Amino acid sequence: MRVNEQAVKNILKSVGNAKLVAATKYVGIEEINELEKLGVKYFGENRVQAFLEKYEKYHGAQEFHMIGTLQPNKVKYIIDKVSLIHSIDSYSLIKEVEKQAKKHDLKMPILIQVNVAKEESKHGFAVEEIEDVFDYLKECPHLIVKGLMMMAPHIDSNDTAVYFKQTKELFDQLNCKYSEFEMTELSMGMSNDYHEALKYGATMIRVGSALFE
Repeated sequence: MRVNEQAVKNILKSVGNAKLVAATKYVGIEEINELEKLGVKYFGENRVQAFLEKYEKYHGAQEFHMIGTLQPNKVKYIIDKVSLIHSIDSYSLIKEVEKQAKKHDLKMPILIQVNVAKEESKHGFAVEEIEDVFDYLKECPHLIVKGLMMMAPHIDSNDTAVYFKQTKELFDQLNCKYSEFEMTELSMGMSNDYHEALKYGATMIRVGSALFE
């Protein structure tokens, strides 16, 4: 896969004040360096081992985010290397990130993943349990809850609007009830549907294939 320079420039221009998180799962350090030269500031990785290999070779100045499913036993390897974990999807993961952040004497920015569409194939907390989750997060002093993350179903992008709208409404409700967290980030939208996500308040889009050719 090669970086599509014009596509990167177009997407960066289209996101406005939102952040483009380049999903770099299928590319190496050369492509990451090229993306950085084009103005990409955030790189999203899915797999811990692959991320660690790239991290060792990376000498740039931008941020890495963990955007894929994260197993609790892998947290210790990335806790001091990523700037944000998008995919906090279980109590066991919350506990481990809190434990490792405390151990490293740092405060870890996180997003809580919600499964708005109730898809069995997707990770994330159910909307019905999200307030219990946020009550629990109050007892985690080493976590900084920055907002929510969601993945829309793989359907026509025009049909994903309802899920983005529901996530934005949930985000606003939680921000009112749990104002102490001062949440600012809504990570939603991928290569096939980021235009719709931006319409409904996404502050971060996770785009991979659309950046390459």
